[in-house]
Amino acid sequence: MTPLHEWNLTQPEAIALQRELAQRIVREDRLGEVQHVAGVDMAINEEHETAQAAVVLLKYPEMEIVERHIYEEPLRMPYIPGLLSFREAPCVLGAVARLKQQPDLVMVDGQGIAHPRRIGIASHLGLWLNIPTIGCAKSILVGKYDKDALGEEAGSWVPLINRHEVIGAVVRTRTRVNPMYISVGHLISLETSVRYVLACSKGYRLPEPTRQADKLSKDKAWVETDEQEKPPTLWE
Repeated sequence: MTPLHEWNLTQPEAIALQRELAQRIVREDRLGEVQHVAGVDMAINEEHETAQAAVVLLKYPEMEIVERHIYEEPLRMPYIPGLLSFREAPCVLGAVARLKQQPDLVMVDGQGIAHPRRIGIASHLGLWLNIPTIGCAKSILVGKYDKDALGEEAGSWVPLINRHEVIGAVVRTRTRVNPMYISVGHLISLETSVRYVLACSKGYRLPEPTRQADKLSKDKAWVETDEQEKPPTLWE
């Protein structure tokens, strides 16, 4: 994988880079047959100043777990609103690098283009990996939607709008449960993103790939095997 950029940047440099990278994001479908979907999530240990990323690869559409990996490293940047991907993405890339099988689609616990500069962590990771990605966030970072138009039934969704632009979808993944905030990451359209999120939702609020990654990222008892602890290498 050719590095997209350096991570050791000042705040103004990171913001300028976001504006440049946002122009490269493809919001149209460029994905082929989807056989494997990966979910990624993060856990931060502020006390020890470490980041722990989890990736879970599932067979699609069965949602059977194929691989699970954790990767941990020191935090590279303090929390700065709007620059979360510079804090978390390097660790997530380390976890994804441990996969033996390349995913066809990656669901990320975080924002895609539903971001003030239109490049959240899902979009940032999509550009690095050159794989279709979807932002699956549990809260709104930016944007508004018509709450009255969103049905209570699973499968209902309405556009998320910011500055007269549709930047995502507010999706009811479980009946009468708070919605998810779905946005394009990279190489996929919003409509297709919503379709895959709903197809991967198995009776929970979170779609199964990010639900499993969320569980793994917080599992203090789960450790990698000796084989998986070798230095990470991306799939061929």
